[in-house]
Amino acid sequence: MVSHDTWSNQQSSTAVIVDGHDLEVAYHEAGPDDDDAGGDPPVVFLHGIPTWSFLWRDIVPPVAEEHRTIAPDLLGYGNSAMHDGFDRSIRAQERLLEALLEDLGCETIALVAHDIGGGIALRYAAHNPESVEQLVLSNAVCYDSWPVEFISTLGLPKTAALERSELEARLESAFVDGAFGEADPEFVEGMKAPWLTDEGHVSLVRNAVATNTNHTTELDYESIAAETLLLWGEDDVMQPYRYAERLADDVSEAELAPLSDAYHWVPEDRPGVYSDRLLEFLE
Repeated sequence: MVSHDTWSNQQSSTAVIVDGHDLEVAYHEAGPDDDDAGGDPPVVFLHGIPTWSFLWRDIVPPVAEEHRTIAPDLLGYGNSAMHDGFDRSIRAQERLLEALLEDLGCETIALVAHDIGGGIALRYAAHNPESVEQLVLSNAVCYDSWPVEFISTLGLPKTAALERSELEARLESAFVDGAFGEADPEFVEGMKAPWLTDEGHVSLVRNAVATNTNHTTELDYESIAAETLLLWGEDDVMQPYRYAERLADDVSEAELAPLSDAYHWVPEDRPGVYSDRLLEFLE
């Protein structure tokens, strides 16, 4: 099993321009190159808040056996730029995705996304229907489903002045109490790690305050042309299953795939079933 330090050491980085800002983005890349992947598009994994690309630690390896995989840290997250002075909304993260894909030479992709990563993926698929062949959404923000109270509270200015131990306790609770069954300590430590520095602490606050419902309520969901799988933990209270059902009604090529015994961190709660179902869909 990959530790968060090992995952970080496996990452590459590049500079992208988003809204006129020159920003460093870290990404994990694995699997065969495009020429050896049998013509299949790269599989791009997008995480949410307050996670980073390490969320996909158990999902990327089996997918990378046959597919090129790319898992970026969103701007303000993980090992990407965290300094003040740039937008971290899903609108800006969509610009990041566009710039990163251009930098890596990806014209068509399959998108796998969780939480606010799902909001980014929905925006990108709606605005670039010719570029997204397959779309997998897991407990994704959509319509008016977000932000949730936990994230809104993190975005308050006073959260930047919290004692570090208090911030860590809040994160610990989210990942331990939010797990279905007993949480893996390595997962919990890895998820907390980016936020337990001075820069990371403030960056988390900036990320949280950037959650903007308008960026998903403005979308034309019917314009999404990608073959879509709604691989959704059905016991989630933060992004309830009813939103997956609503997406299934609006996205013409969408298939519902509920996962039982899974809360919000569904790739962590059910990694074996998740990766099997994902690979079946990609094939």
